[in-house]
Amino acid sequence: MSTGDIQQGATLPEDYAERVYAGVLGKVIGVYLGRPFEGWSYQLIQEKLGDIDYYVHDKLNVPLIVTDDDISGTFTFLRALEDHGIRADISAREVGESWLNYLIRERTILWWGGLGNSTEHTAYIRLASGIEAPRSGSMALNGKVVSEQIGAQIFIDGWAMVAPGNPDQAVRFAEAAARVSHDGEAVYGAKVLAAMEAMAFVESDTDVLIDTALGYIPTDSVIARMIGDIRHWHAIEKDWRATREQIEANYGYDRYGGNCHMVPNHGLIIHSLLHGDGDFSQTMKIINTCGWDTDCNSGNVGCLVGIKEGLAGIDAGLNRGLDWRGPVADRLYLPTAEGGRAISDCAAEALHVVNMGRSLVGVAPLKPKDGAQFHFSLPGSVQGFQVVAGEGELSNQSMPEGGRGLKLTFTNPVRVATPVFVPSKDTAKYFERGGYALLASPRVFTGQTLQADLLCDGSGVTVRLSLCCYGEDDQPVQISGEVIALDSGSHQRLALAVPEVPGPIFDVGVEVVSGSGSIWLDSLRWSGEPALTLSRPPHKGTMWRRAWVDAVDSLTAWRHLPEMFRLIQNEGTGLAMQGTREWRDYCVSAEMTPHMAVRTGVAIRVQGLRRYYALLLSPENRLQLVRMLHQETILAEMDFPWEFDRTYQMTLSAQGDRLCAAIDGVDLFEVEDDTLQNGALGLVVEAGRVDVQQVQVDGVT
Repeated sequence: MSTGDIQQGATLPEDYAERVYAGVLGKVIGVYLGRPFEGWSYQLIQEKLGDIDYYVHDKLNVPLIVTDDDISGTFTFLRALEDHGIRADISAREVGESWLNYLIRERTILWWGGLGNSTEHTAYIRLASGIEAPRSGSMALNGKVVSEQIGAQIFIDGWAMVAPGNPDQAVRFAEAAARVSHDGEAVYGAKVLAAMEAMAFVESDTDVLIDTALGYIPTDSVIARMIGDIRHWHAIEKDWRATREQIEANYGYDRYGGNCHMVPNHGLIIHSLLHGDGDFSQTMKIINTCGWDTDCNSGNVGCLVGIKEGLAGIDAGLNRGLDWRGPVADRLYLPTAEGGRAISDCAAEALHVVNMGRSLVGVAPLKPKDGAQFHFSLPGSVQGFQVVAGEGELSNQSMPEGGRGLKLTFTNPVRVATPVFVPSKDTAKYFERGGYALLASPRVFTGQTLQADLLCDGSGVTVRLSLCCYGEDDQPVQISGEVIALDSGSHQRLALAVPEVPGPIFDVGVEVVSGSGSIWLDSLRWSGEPALTLSRPPHKGTMWRRAWVDAVDSLTAWRHLPEMFRLIQNEGTGLAMQGTREWRDYCVSAEMTPHMAVRTGVAIRVQGLRRYYALLLSPENRLQLVRMLHQETILAEMDFPWEFDRTYQMTLSAQGDRLCAAIDGVDLFEVEDDTLQNGALGLVVEAGRVDVQQVQVDGVT
């Protein structure tokens, strides 16, 4: 590795993984707590809700687990680090490249409020037009008001969590990431927060955190002056309501332009940290009751206090009847152009962060329980598992033979499961109305194998693996494996070869068929490549179509027409994608009929909109095999006299570094390239329309 690859001399705290997990939980809890009344004033919150002592989503008739830009942006933009080699010197330009890879225009992550109105949308337009970061977010290009809004702060937590105890590195990361879309005071606020969060891994004194952070911004900045004022007010007045009034009077929204300025909201963060005095629940109450951009502020504060106080700090609320973790059950959504990460959980995202942080200091990654997707290794983690049928109690506990597992206590038949796709069509429709669509790919497919490791402490216990998928008219269909009798006190492994299913699989889990007592779910995983046919079913259901991550201008499926669907892209390149990064060696074959298009074809190992291999029918009767890695490289090319309105069977496969391409069963290209080792499938259309009849996916061995 070069010096740009490693944080020189850095070490990791012994409890690094647990602290990151606490930070991720704090972020998610904070966002879910503040989201239902985002933008409300203190006065309106007091009138309608009172002090925010707990989740209020039920009072406002909204779901608790939501798609939200604060969560999805935080854990998506951080992927730029992994995608660009996990280097300490990643640039704003490279982070901007990842914006274009993961964002689906006007559909994912950002508030798409328009040029000059939404800061992030403005930056995206700049990036898409070829203006690279940091100029894309500069004050010179976008103006002072637009460039100093809150977004630089709300997306910054991950960049601190990969640099524990290293505020220098956290601030360098934060500035590079923030300047993609912001400038001025917004960048200063982001640097302050990143420095405090990085230091929170090794320092518990809030004043020391603030003093450290102030060393990274100009002493004459508005942020620095405001922090000084808030600390002074706090020193002479311990009533947080009184000091909140001081912030509103001296640094309120009326003094700054735009929709959601950085300065007032940053002030509330410092205010709540000082008055909360390390108490997670009290800090959450203060930051949310104060109002303004509640989900953003609450998410940042929750992450910082989570890191600083750890899991014990979050769980301390249980002594006052405040169960912050139970209702959330680790669940979160990350809708992007990489659909296989959309249905995720706090433990999984924490592990991604931890392994980037470990890589930065030259330490091998963690792979709990041989890389199982659900491993329950982090204290209290349930990774989305809930009781979905029958009655039972779930808890994360130490297993008798060591390690942690998910303990299920029961007296009657019960099923526990975790989502691996959009959990209902009503959920999907709700988020479309709410402004942040839940675009997702299923995570488990026909042809793969489910495995679960169980430990039994009971009598007469029989269990089986099970999954649920969408069937006719989107009704749930449960598919179960063989019933197995468990021997008390011993580990046993269950397996289920995923059969052909009528629609997308939306959950996986374990069903207790008989007996009483307890079982520990040690781990649950799936493996293998898919083997499935993707086509339009003979019923009126819609979830099969939602399984495609739609990054084209129009993806239509009209029942009176013979094709599965039409892809229409008005300008530029669009993709429809399905699958996950776990797919490695496989073959995709698609029946495609171009009717008017500049280019069209099939893609494999897709990792977003600008990371994939594709076989493309191209202008001037050419056929191209290309690698898109933020910029396109032609790997192979030949003359090929293709025609509009003719159907072609386009086939592209990957096995290790070898890529093979064929049309209508005739082999045409074989090349080697080791750049992309995994990813989903995609259907590509550039400036035009193509009809797709059917897609076949098979493993390659």
